[in-house]
Formats: sequence, C-alpha cells, structure tokens
Amino acid sequence: MSTLFESLPIGAYRSTVSGRMLRANAALVRMNGYATESELIQSVNDIAQEWYVAPDRRTIFMECMKRDGSVVDFVSEIYRHKTRERIWVRENAHVVWDASGTLHYYEGTVEDITVAQKAQMALKANEELFREITAEVPGMLYRIVFVPGNRGRYTFVSSGSKDLYGVAPKDVLANSAVLRNMRHPLDSEWVAKAVQDAVAHRAKLDIEFRLVMADGTVKWVQMASSCAVVDSSVQVRNGIMLDITARKMAQAELEQNEARWKLALESTGDGMWDWHVQTGEEFLSQRCKEIYGFNEHDLHDRDDALDGRTHPEDVPQMLQDRQAHFDGTTPSYVNEHRILCKDGSWKWVLARGMVISRDVDGKPLRMIGTHTDITDRKNAEALVWRQAHFDSLTGLPNRRMLRERLDTALHHCRETAGTLAVLFIDLDDFKEVNDALGHDVGDLLLVDAAKRIQQCVNHYDTVARMGGDEFTVIIKNAASPTAITPTLQHILEQLARAFDLKDEQVFVSASIGVALYPQDATQVEDLFKHADQALYVAKKTGRNRFSFFTPALRDATQTRLRLTADLRMAITNNELSLVYQPIMNMQTGVVCKAEALLRWHHPVRGLVNPAEFIPIAESTGQIIAIGEWVFHQAAHQAKRWRGLYGGDFQIGVNKSPVQFHQPGLDTQPWVDHLRAIDLPGNAIVVEITEGVLLDATDAVMQQLRDLRNAGVAVSLDDFGTGYSSLTYLQRYAIDYIKIDQSFVRNLRAGSTDLALCKALIVLAHELGMKVVAEGVETPDQRDLLTAAGCDYGQGFLFSKPLSGQEFETFCADAT
Repeated sequence: MSTLFESLPIGAYRSTVSGRMLRANAALVRMNGYATESELIQSVNDIAQEWYVAPDRRTIFMECMKRDGSVVDFVSEIYRHKTRERIWVRENAHVVWDASGTLHYYEGTVEDITVAQKAQMALKANEELFREITAEVPGMLYRIVFVPGNRGRYTFVSSGSKDLYGVAPKDVLANSAVLRNMRHPLDSEWVAKAVQDAVAHRAKLDIEFRLVMADGTVKWVQMASSCAVVDSSVQVRNGIMLDITARKMAQAELEQNEARWKLALESTGDGMWDWHVQTGEEFLSQRCKEIYGFNEHDLHDRDDALDGRTHPEDVPQMLQDRQAHFDGTTPSYVNEHRILCKDGSWKWVLARGMVISRDVDGKPLRMIGTHTDITDRKNAEALVWRQAHFDSLTGLPNRRMLRERLDTALHHCRETAGTLAVLFIDLDDFKEVNDALGHDVGDLLLVDAAKRIQQCVNHYDTVARMGGDEFTVIIKNAASPTAITPTLQHILEQLARAFDLKDEQVFVSASIGVALYPQDATQVEDLFKHADQALYVAKKTGRNRFSFFTPALRDATQTRLRLTADLRMAITNNELSLVYQPIMNMQTGVVCKAEALLRWHHPVRGLVNPAEFIPIAESTGQIIAIGEWVFHQAAHQAKRWRGLYGGDFQIGVNKSPVQFHQPGLDTQPWVDHLRAIDLPGNAIVVEITEGVLLDATDAVMQQLRDLRNAGVAVSLDDFGTGYSSLTYLQRYAIDYIKIDQSFVRNLRAGSTDLALCKALIVLAHELGMKVVAEGVETPDQRDLLTAAGCDYGQGFLFSKPLSGQEFETFCADAT
C-alpha cells in the first residue's frame, strides 16, 4: 500500500479528522512547492491553515464526509502553502476505519486542474460576452450546420430570434424546422433552392423573402450567410437575418407615389431622370433638358445622352459614386459634375438618385433621380478658393498657395534628386513712392512689378506675393548660384526700369535674398529663413543687388539673436555705461559741450560695438528703455559738470527715431525729470538724425516743439548725408547742425569739401543755427574749419570718448 501511495502520479494524503496531515506522497509535495514530505507536513500542521485551505471549503468537505463517508470529484480553489499561489484542484477522499470500527484517518487524492479550470472559466466568460454582444446586434445571428443528405441544423441562434420570429432561441435549437415553416408559401420553394445552391457551391447567400407570423401578418426579412467551416462531410455557415419590412414598405410606398414624387421634384426647378439600368433607357424630364439649353426632342432617351456630355475629368468619380450605390455601400447616389450645354458652355450639376428596384440577384433595375443646377454655387466656391490662395491685387499666388507649391516641389526634388531656389524680393524705396504718390499709384507699381518678375522666370516657376512690397519666387532646376545668377540680374534690371504710373514716372530698385535646395536647407521654413537672412544682407549692403545665403549669415543671425536676448538684461545687470566725447569751442579752445555715447560691456563678449547692438535695440523696441536710462544718466552728469565748468555747459543725448514714433511716448517725462533735479532745459541737447524728420508725423513735430518750449536744444546729426536737408532746416526749429565727418575727413585748402563746409556754415548762421564739425582729427582740419567760422569741433584731435572721471581729468589738464 505504501508503494502504491508513493507511486501515484497525482497528489495523495492522509489526515486526521481535525485536518492535521499525517502523510503526503511525492506528487503532493511537488504540487505544493516543497522539497520534502516532512517540510510540507510541518508547514501545514504548524502554521495556521486558514490560508492554505479556506474555511468554507473545509466546511463543505466535512459535511460530505459525515453524510456520505467520502468525497467524490470535489473541485475547489486552494493556496499553495509555500508560494501562496492559488490553484484549482479535484479531490477524492474516504474514511479509513480501524479494526474496532473507529475512524482511523482520512485518505484521499488531490489533482491539480488549474490550467483546465482557467480555460473553462475563460471559455464561459467568452461565451457570455459573445451572447451579450450578439444580443445588441439588430436581427438574428445564427450558425447552421449542413450534413450531406439533411437539411440544416441550427447550433447557435442569438436572442434576436424572439423579436424577428417570435420564437425563443432554445426552441429553434430544439427544432430547426420551426423557422423554415414560417416562410411565405410563395417564397418557400425558391428560398429553399437558393439555400441549397449556396451550400452546394459553398457560395455567399444574400436574399430577401417574406415570413408569415403566427398572427397572420407578413414580415420581410433579409437572409445573408457565408461558409465558415467545411470538411469532407460537414459545412458550417454563419449568417444574419434582418427585418427589412419597413424598408420594403417604404419602397412600395415610393413606387406607388412615384408620379406625385416626380411632380414635386419638377416643381422645385430640378430636372428629373428615370433610368432603366439594364436596358440603358433613360427618360429625361422637360426641365432636365432645359437646364442644358435643349428642346424636348434634342436628346435621345439613352443613358449616354448626358453621361456622354459629362466633363472627362469628372467621369471617373461619377462612375465610382454610382457604383457605390449599386453595391449598397451608400444609401443614395450623390455626385457633382460638369455637363456640356447646347451652347458649348459647361454647367455644374448636383446629381442625386436612388435605386428603386433590383432583381433577385440584387442587381439594380431602375433608378430615379434629379439634376440640380449648382453652377452659381460652384463659381462662388471657386472665387472663395481663389481669394484664399491668390493675391487679389496682383493675381499671384499668396503665402498659402506658395507654401503648397513649395511643399510639392520639394517632394518632387527629394524623389528625383532635383534642385530649386527660393528668392525673397523686396522693392527698395516702395514706401516713399506709396507715401508720396498715394496707395493707388503704389498698387499699380506692385502689379507692374509682379508682371516683370513673371517675365523673368520660366512658366513652371512660381512667383508669389507675400504681402506689401515683398515677392517670393520658386525657381526649379537651380543647381548652383552660377546657374541662376543671370535670372537674378535680369530681375534687378527689369525692376530698375522706369514705371509709368498714371502721370508719374517712378523709379525703384530691388533687393533679393536667395536660398538653394538642398545646399542651404531641405525644409520649407529653413529655406524661407535663409532667404530672408540673405535679403537682409542685400538691403544692408546697399540695395539693388542680390545676395546668396551662406553659413556666415546663419552665424550672424544666431549672434544677433543671442545679443538680442542678452541686451534685455543689460540695464538690470549694470552692463551699460556712458562715455563722453568733448566738444571744443573752435575760437577759444575751451571744452563747452560733450556728446554722451553708449557703451555695452558684455560679460562674455567684452565691449560690443554700438553699430552692432544699437540697430538691434531699435528693431526690438529695447531702445525705449535704454534711451530713458541714457537720458537720466546724462542729465545727472550735466548737473555736476555745469557746477564745475559753468552754467552754459551742455551734454548731447542721441534720441532714436524709434523713440519719437513710439505710441503714447512723449517728452514730458524728460522735462519733468529735469525740473525734479533742478536742471534747466538748455543743459541738454537732443541729437536727432534725418530719419526722425523723414517721416515726421504731427506727434513727432509736437515732441520737437515741446522740447524747444522746455529750453532743450535740438541738434541735427550727420548733416548732409541724407535727403532734402535744406527742406528740413526750413521746416523745423533746429539749434545746431553737425557736419558729418565724411566732409571733414578729406578737408584741405581749395577742396570741394571745404567749399561745402563753408557753404553749410554760412547757411546755418543765416538761419540762426550753430555748427559742430564732427571727426576733426588733424590741426589742418581744425584751422580750416576755424577760419571758415565753424563754432564747435569734435574729434580725436581733441579727445577720444572718455569716462566721467577721465573727462574731468581731461578738463583739468586743459586748463
């Protein structure tokens, strides 16, 4: 017995009535995850058993033993003691009595059925889920098995049988004939044959027929099935039955009311057509013919009467939409296409239709529909699309269309290893033309410029207007700068020619920035960015020229971006300072003025050239805060030096055009600050350039007047280098003019520059202004200017710009 106990392939045990384990064979030891029998017995007996054998399981076990003296096929869930892993087991047990008839112990076997139990549970869950899902599907889902020589037998029927047939699924499974017997007598025979043919050919089945319900009412159903499993003897088919009574009734009603329906359609102004699909006959209403300008007998009654006049580009989609309805994938036929009218014009129509009858195979027999004239709507849509994609002034593609075409061109280049160039073109001095001659003339110039650019490129290239006076060109097959240089030069030449606009002849030039694919960039945004950087260089280096993108431009742009960011913290970090260049009285040689000059000591780059960061400050608007800081520093320095060098001492402060044109910014805060520190207005000279006067609005002129009224002097810097300077001297109240150093640099006896300087000095004195000569670097220049009557001199001959302390030392040494 002991040998049999040990050799059993399943677990075996002996235990007391109280549940203490006495023996365990090797299979049970392994099943519970232990190495030896003693280890298992000790663990089970010494540790609380409630998590090894659940209490409810033990209660059921004991009840069976008391009632039957044994436990047979008892399936339950337990824990493995060592790993506490839940397993399912099947247990058989019986009572072992001793010779005296006393219960000796329990003996039983335990079989691990976890895998099978979980599989059965999953199967049950799946079946329940499947039945839940099928219960939500309209109609009745079914599975039917066909054995040769026998009618089909249902093996699964969804709960939809109750709604569709009024028969419960269990009744159908018990007697498959119950559904067949409900077929309409007129349909029963052909339905049975259709089913037999489908089974014989293992083909899909999709038919419609009638049922006679228990109460005598008739119901239409659609039955569809397909072969799922086939072996040598059995064929299994899956299918669905749908209630189509409502559709059939609607179809019948539609047919019965066809005449009234046609009349109603005609009354809306639509044209009506009635097409017998299989024969090709198509009858067009009078209104349908009139839409296209035909008389009653102009078109024959065939389906190619209008199909044959459909625009070739529209035919594929029309046929596709029509076939989709024939196949039942769309509830109706809807398509928009163009049809050639009698007069040769094209008219857009909306065609709508529906198949109203089919044969037993489901093929369309008859289709009725309408044509609606939608030409006006289509024209309006085309106009909206054009407005969204083309510039209304020049007719060129706009930014959106340019982007689409460039995306397409780049895709083609990637597939064919092609090349292209992106050109940014900006008209120089267009703003001046627009301001001087008006927007109407400016618009004419833009239209003419667009035509000239188009004439310079190939028909397959793209010219677009980005806005304002900015144009963008996509040139294909641009392998290198050399390849497109002739085109660029041609564009510059054509735009430099005179524009005859109304009664005016106008001249402008152009600046062009160029980026190449793939050398410079491979993405749209990068090409745009690089072309813009090249355009910036072209304009900065003199305009009326083109510039190609180079990596150096990218580096310069990145440097500019970093400087822009760093400049924002320059005031807060105390990185800005002022230096002062002395201005001498040419007659006495005494320092009587100074010009405040801004310096930026970058913590990493060191001293940054003002020519590099001042334009950045102006373009970003940071010049506003910087300008205010400069004024306050200079004002306090002026107060100190007027105490040291006399009440007439002045400090010149440069004020950017950006500061004058800033909305909401005026001169009152400066005036208030001067009063607050008890400093008269004439202690400060505001130095401006002709850029301020070039676009002097009423607000700018008022600021200049307010400065004069507060006693602040105004100095016109770099005089003689701009445009219409004499006009400015007449129009605005200027106290000082500063002769630009370009006139002083080559100053010598008998030179043209000396003659110009003398003329400017005399002119200024006649207008009540003083003159400051900039860039004085030699004694000869000083002597010639002094002899010419120049009032003040500024330059390295006298001193370089100095810090505040150095300036005071310089003045002390000069005395």
